[in-house]
Amino acid sequence: MSARQLRRPLALAIHGGAGVIERNSLGADAERAIHAELDRALDAGHAVLTTGGTALDAVEVAVALLEDSPYFNAGYGSVFTADGRHELDASIMDGHGRRAGAVAGLSTVRHPVRLARRVLEESPHVFLIGAGAEQYADTHSDIERVPNDWFATEARREQLRDAQHREQGAWQASQDLRGKYFGTVGAVALDSHGHVAAATSTGGMTNKRWGRVGDSPLIGAGTWADAHCAVSCTGWGEYYIRNAVAHDIAARVAYRGDRVRVATEDVILGEVPQHGGDGGAIAIDRDGNIALVLNTTGMYRGWVHPDGQRGTAIYRDA
Repeated sequence: MSARQLRRPLALAIHGGAGVIERNSLGADAERAIHAELDRALDAGHAVLTTGGTALDAVEVAVALLEDSPYFNAGYGSVFTADGRHELDASIMDGHGRRAGAVAGLSTVRHPVRLARRVLEESPHVFLIGAGAEQYADTHSDIERVPNDWFATEARREQLRDAQHREQGAWQASQDLRGKYFGTVGAVALDSHGHVAAATSTGGMTNKRWGRVGDSPLIGAGTWADAHCAVSCTGWGEYYIRNAVAHDIAARVAYRGDRVRVATEDVILGEVPQHGGDGGAIAIDRDGNIALVLNTTGMYRGWVHPDGQRGTAIYRDA
């Protein structure tokens, strides 16, 4: 890598989902563990960038680590569907050339983000779902597989029991569970080539039915990257789909010249709640400016700025 490349800014941001996370509700041990998991993902993703790796590599590595943590709703620790199983979704997008890959309804793929990367690189398609996506995984021996119950944790099982106890019909349940039993993980990065990328992964919504899919695997809704910025979203997916949130943020940067933080705040604090939704988003532009914005009481998040300043946070007020 040339000296000129080394002088280019590097930056990374990650999230582990937004929702109702009240201060003191987690306990000190859980808070420490969550901060440690976020730091581990930051370390891994930033190491890729500092050794000349691409933004696409960095977001894949960071998200795959978050998928292995029981504290986030993606991979191991994913929420349960109504029938007591796990259905996982993910997407990844490279701002350089706008290549994208997405998968939904997975049941045995340990790291959905890695399969989404294979779709981006090796498939003529962008989005594979269900049995077809599993069959595509069968053709890649390096994609690790696990039994469906590998994703289960007792905390998620308790959430399912709670959701089903409160249920008064499928739509009423979704209203009652606002911000509580869904979430995602995601990452955005800027590399030494000046390129950005984004990735998002989720276990969906607790007690979901009928093959429900949210915004996380949908390019333009939960994930977006172009030449100007990269975005990964987290929240109530139906509202992120209806408002094409990830693309809306990026479009404000690209077409109107908004700063990335202003664009993210306008959408997450304005458009999304105006239409009844909640959640958050992380975004990064080609200069390394980072936005981490939420309209809920908490969002697991972490960042490394171009000057090396880094941190992690859980609650809205820090």
